[in-house]
Amino acid sequence: MFIAPISRYAIVFGKILGEALVAMVQGVVLIILGLLVFNVPMSPLTLLLIFPVCLIICLFGGAFGVLLISLFNNQRTANMIMPFILFPQFFLSGVFLPVRNLPWYLDILSKIMPMRYVVDLTRGICYLGRPEYKQIVMLNPLINLAITTVLFVVFLVSGTIIFVRSERNR
Repeated sequence: MFIAPISRYAIVFGKILGEALVAMVQGVVLIILGLLVFNVPMSPLTLLLIFPVCLIICLFGGAFGVLLISLFNNQRTANMIMPFILFPQFFLSGVFLPVRNLPWYLDILSKIMPMRYVVDLTRGICYLGRPEYKQIVMLNPLINLAITTVLFVVFLVSGTIIFVRSERNR
């Protein structure tokens, strides 16, 4: 792959787009299962908004993954370290536990976890117009979208730079 006559940047962007496409297909399947099998209530507006948000989240995850993988020397090391980076995010982002009830020191740690803003953005879209919105969603979806976009750009640029530099030094 690295002897192909394309730039390292094209390889990184292709990797991100490929991973985002796979994740997007998985997300669409989960949304369809939720609607058809589990009768998850979604308004037409929610359905209209959830797909672009899903695409943004998939691209965000791809850029975050490229950044993390570019920090390690080989794939084996990255595979060993990834759970230590991802599992705390599951618990501190509000996926399993409500972050409103976290002690102050875990709340601070939670606020630096990128997944927190993605989870809240998704909840903001799914609970849009529902009475429990203010109890469940912490930040305005536009704020979460802005934070996610800024983090995406940071992850994309820094991950690409680190990856390209590390490949040139091999």
